[in-house]
Amino acid sequence: EIEAVSFAHPKVLPQLADAAEVMAAVPRVAGVRYRGLAPNFRGAERAVDCGLDELVVVVSADEEVSRRNQRLTVDEALDGLARIGELARTSGLRLVTAVACSFFAPGRGPVTREERLRVVDAAVSAGSAGAYLAGTSGQEEPGEIYDGIREVRELYPGLEVGVHLHNRNGFAPANALAALQAGTDWIEGSFAGLGGDLWFPGDPSVLGNAPLEDLVHLCDGLGIHTGVDLDSYLLAADRIVELTGRASASFVSRGGTRAQLAQARWPAEEPASGKG
Repeated sequence: EIEAVSFAHPKVLPQLADAAEVMAAVPRVAGVRYRGLAPNFRGAERAVDCGLDELVVVVSADEEVSRRNQRLTVDEALDGLARIGELARTSGLRLVTAVACSFFAPGRGPVTREERLRVVDAAVSAGSAGAYLAGTSGQEEPGEIYDGIREVRELYPGLEVGVHLHNRNGFAPANALAALQAGTDWIEGSFAGLGGDLWFPGDPSVLGNAPLEDLVHLCDGLGIHTGVDLDSYLLAADRIVELTGRASASFVSRGGTRAQLAQARWPAEEPASGKG
């Protein structure tokens, strides 16, 4: 599954204004689901005519983040989600809901389970086939990831449940492992960690999404088959870095795989100079 495009407002994110044109040019491969993100109903309307397989809608569990990021209250965002659910049904699109700030919100701290489950419940009511708990702040911890995924799976057994990870605190691999232990259906990251973060102080090198190549590398190390060939993915990630000029945040890109390190050779020793 690839989230290929985002239908954000062109005036807010002008670099994403050509989402429809980009999607029209995306090569389609059998067995791959292509997804577009919509932050609101207008974005969803733009998305339905673009040949997508799946539409993902973002709703924040935190009130302040919802107001600042989407200029909507949580109540308004949930009303929009219900309308988008109807639009997805009539358009034949599979709907997924992203629960932003599922565990922790900047400028505030922990988000309650009631706030998180309120959005998940609305997602189910809107007809979502899946929902993912987003670690939007990058300050999420393995215990709360495990508990959150496990609870949603128990409460909504027919719902596919995923997790979206950032790596500000360096916990993304641990959080991915906790999500796997809790029975997550998918783990979401991005090429080379590409992507933004809610602006708060911090080193830019740790403020993006969790690099998917590190998550695939982790799964490979655990013997979990992802269907993603890591060597091929690393070539694609390198190309993304080349095109964007943005340095990779990935450990496996910078440090190499086990196979690459095993095949490395020690440099030849320089002969002694004979000087005392």
